Amino acid sequence: MPGQKAQDLHCFPEICSSLRSAATGTPGTARAEARHRHDRGPRVQNLEHIARYMQERRLLLATAESCTAGLIAAMLADVEGAGALLDCAFVAYSPEAKMQALGVPSRILKAYNLTSEPVARAMARGALLRSRANAAIANTGVADGGAAGVAAGTQCFAWAFERNNEAKVYSETRRFTGGRNEVRERAARYALARLQHYADLAAAG
Repeated sequence: MPGQKAQDLHCFPEICSSLRSAATGTPGTARAEARHRHDRGPRVQNLEHIARYMQERRLLLATAESCTAGLIAAMLADVEGAGALLDCAFVAYSPEAKMQALGVPSRILKAYNLTSEPVARAMARGALLRSRANAAIANTGVADGGAAGVAAGTQCFAWAFERNNEAKVYSETRRFTGGRNEVRERAARYALARLQHYADLAAAG
């Protein structure tokens, strides 16, 4: 219900954005225009570059992953010295796991589809609260087959950063084409590629 959704968003006063990839240099667009569009994803920044950025900013990452099932953390773990950058990875597929492992409120799960930005934001917040990390990436989506009202390849992301004992959370929805594992890999790469963009926004705010 519209009123119920407004209430839930009020309880999660995050800054949400659907800016296009900073790597492309294109300007941001309204969420209504950017959301759910087909997007094969930007070419991921070199993982070593992402690792250096995290080291410079002293970012320690936790991931909360559903559809990607640990791929985001695994990609970062391919980088030498990742132990200083990655705290933990939560893989929470079922609604029960999202509630128990990440503390996603049942009211959020009832009000929104599992593939939704409010769920992704709640997952990211939970990862911050349940780890030593000061940055978190969350993913939830459908890789193939789709779901009720959700097209196959739809992926919801959230990036959360601890700043002055508060969490700044940003979110996007993208749709990737390809087979199941192609979608999952593209989603994981996209999540890491956008980390620097949102970390810079959080630091500037």
